[in-house]
Amino acid sequence: MKWEKMNVKDVLNTLKTSFDGLSIDEARLRQEKYGKNELVEEEKDSPIKLFLMQFMDILIILLILAAIAAYFVGDELDAVVILAVVILNACIGFIQEYRAEKAMEKLKGLISSEAVVIRDGQTMEIPTSELTPGDLVVIEEGDNIPADIRLIETSELLIDESSLTGESVPVSKITEIENKENEREVMAYMDSYVVSGRGKGVVIEIGMNTSIGKIAEMIQEEEGKTPLQEKIASLGKSLGLIALLVSAAVFIIEFFKGSPLVETFTTAVSLAVAAVPEGLPAILTLTLALGMQRMAKTNAVVRKLLAVETLGSCTVICTDKTGTLTLNRMSVRDTWLTSPENALKICALCNNARLSEGKVIGDPTDGAILLYAEEEGYSPEELEKKYPRIMEIPLDSTRKRMSTINQMDDENYLLTKGAPEIILKHCKWIEKDGDLVEMGPQDQEEIMGLLNKMTRNALRVLALSYRKISPDENLEEKDSLERDLIFVGLVGMMDPPRQEATDAIEVCKKAGISVVMITGDHRDTAAAIAREIGVIEDGGRVLTGPELEKLSESEFEDIVEEVKVYARVFPEQKVRIVEALQNKDNVVSMTGDGVNDAPALKKAAIGVSMGITGTDVAKESSDMVLQDDNFATIVHAVKEGRTIFDNIRRFVKFQISTNVGAILTIVSASVLNLPIPFNPIQILWINIIMDGPPAQSLGVEPPEKNIMLRKPDKENILPRKNLLHIIIAGLVMAVGTLGLYIYQLSIGISEIQARTVAFTVFVMFQIFNVFNCKSKTGFSNRFLIIAISVSFLLQLMVIYVPFLQDIFRTTAISPVDWALIMVISSLILVSEKIVEKFT
Repeated sequence: MKWEKMNVKDVLNTLKTSFDGLSIDEARLRQEKYGKNELVEEEKDSPIKLFLMQFMDILIILLILAAIAAYFVGDELDAVVILAVVILNACIGFIQEYRAEKAMEKLKGLISSEAVVIRDGQTMEIPTSELTPGDLVVIEEGDNIPADIRLIETSELLIDESSLTGESVPVSKITEIENKENEREVMAYMDSYVVSGRGKGVVIEIGMNTSIGKIAEMIQEEEGKTPLQEKIASLGKSLGLIALLVSAAVFIIEFFKGSPLVETFTTAVSLAVAAVPEGLPAILTLTLALGMQRMAKTNAVVRKLLAVETLGSCTVICTDKTGTLTLNRMSVRDTWLTSPENALKICALCNNARLSEGKVIGDPTDGAILLYAEEEGYSPEELEKKYPRIMEIPLDSTRKRMSTINQMDDENYLLTKGAPEIILKHCKWIEKDGDLVEMGPQDQEEIMGLLNKMTRNALRVLALSYRKISPDENLEEKDSLERDLIFVGLVGMMDPPRQEATDAIEVCKKAGISVVMITGDHRDTAAAIAREIGVIEDGGRVLTGPELEKLSESEFEDIVEEVKVYARVFPEQKVRIVEALQNKDNVVSMTGDGVNDAPALKKAAIGVSMGITGTDVAKESSDMVLQDDNFATIVHAVKEGRTIFDNIRRFVKFQISTNVGAILTIVSASVLNLPIPFNPIQILWINIIMDGPPAQSLGVEPPEKNIMLRKPDKENILPRKNLLHIIIAGLVMAVGTLGLYIYQLSIGISEIQARTVAFTVFVMFQIFNVFNCKSKTGFSNRFLIIAISVSFLLQLMVIYVPFLQDIFRTTAISPVDWALIMVISSLILVSEKIVEKFT
């Protein structure tokens, strides 16, 4: 039903109701038919199920199997360490997901609990949940709209719809539409707020069928995986497959060689442990958490860990205009005053806004001209005392003007401001340099020319006028007062763009990130701001909500990457924009602050809500909250996201090098019929403890200098160039470790000492390999130096402390052994330089 297109009579007839409302019996029948006026929350997974789901991952399953196997072959310590890592990872994942399911609760909390209705001609208060289509609702100042209603009576009714639309200016409501652009002015939507006036409306939709109900349905849809989740899942499957194949192959080789079954199984378990990077989940979590802390210091509060990295992959940022790209503070940008003194008096006196500690209280447009008057030396407080107001003729959507009558020097003056085309119709005179001149066609033409110039620059323009009222005029005859006015000027205002937003958009262009502005503002206003801050060039493509409505999905997808500005869009269209961009293989970030933005915030790869103007629903639906509502903060966060992704690659490269080296070493030893050089606890030490501190330090490496001068990286965590580096590093580790191991065995030393030397040279390979994986920004990462030092000291303790020797099955080694170890392990630095030279 297009309720807004119907007149009041047709609306009442269609809903089979009247100005007396429904009968009580009819209301009861309709409640049974249509159900309660409530938002329905979908059944969610229980906390226990949510926790158990954290274990449904190939990496985690393999670790659990490895722990079980280790336990059954007598390596209880190995089993305990592996399970500790698994449980820690599951707890972190559970906390993140459990906290993310709060948006719907916030949305339900917005709905008012009581509503005033007319039934059987009697006014009564009922629970909001009992409203039904056809009910006649009475609304007045301070009320929350309890359902979607079609207005049938209004009296100076202003409704704040900012929580739904994101637009801060209250909407004047009427009962019959005048043109297509004001269709929404005859409607009132659930959860909007009555600022002033009163009215009546008939309920057209309740519960999940309301505008806010549709939003509730969308925000409960299952979220897609982030790019990092997909990449980690892909890596986990690959590593898991390698672990299974290699472990099975070695088990079969050892079995047919006649090795003892328990020993063969131990070897297979060692390989499984070696193939899976046990420390990866914990280090990934820590790296993202540290990134969250750094972002918080720059006003970007990340609510979901994986969102930190997603920003680094972002290819499109869809951003609101008001408050994000602009200051969200209307200010006077241009004026044309024929009588500055009188014009500034009108700005200060014909005004219902107030200033409190430099902040505007009231209508933003009124606030802008009030600030302008004060900045020009016309204090509103002083002028109000000197020229007291006698009466007011208020603004409404039909009159499009406001007047006050003020006493000035024992005489009454009418001061009027409003839409220029309306004010000019009521003006007979124009004041020029203190003289009154009858306004002629040439004056009208000059004023309209200036007006058109201002509007082309996206300014909201008010015309100012006045006249002296003669003593014999009847002030009660308001309609006749606003005549023969004296024109004194035009004042052009706009919400000015943030300078830092302009700079940030330039950074985005260099970084290969497309910025798209989405706003409820008029097309011209949106385009002008977009041009000023660099979102579009002259001739850039702008699409309005009604134009978007006419496009099919395929037509829209064909042009979606060309459109940089969307104006006059509806809430559901924001989701459509995100989906179309995602269908073109984009990683989309969406900003928003209203309830209407919540579905798009959830649909986007990363939803960004506003900390100052944002509703609780928007914040709960988002991945990141901007504490300063500033677009530039998003760009800082993108830089941090890219740095984090680079660092994830660094420690993944580092850890996988270790795993490949360990696999090649163990497999080669098995094939060569040698005793396995590492036991399972030593492999865990290599993977978790020795990998841990160095890998964690790689997670806080500073950004590369060109990080925001390159396009978004869509490659996997392990790009092809890194694979070659990893394979060569693994080969060098395996050859060096086995070579030294075989040498030690050949000169007749004990197997435990040979194993200790092999174990230690492999650890030293890791320490030197850290330098191959770090960034090219020098040695500014002090954590890296600390981590390497700690790792080296821990290895010394494992070799020389008797208590630890028993656990790790090691023994003390000589200075000669150390000399061989240092020479051989440092070869990994040489191999990396050779690979870099030829790739």
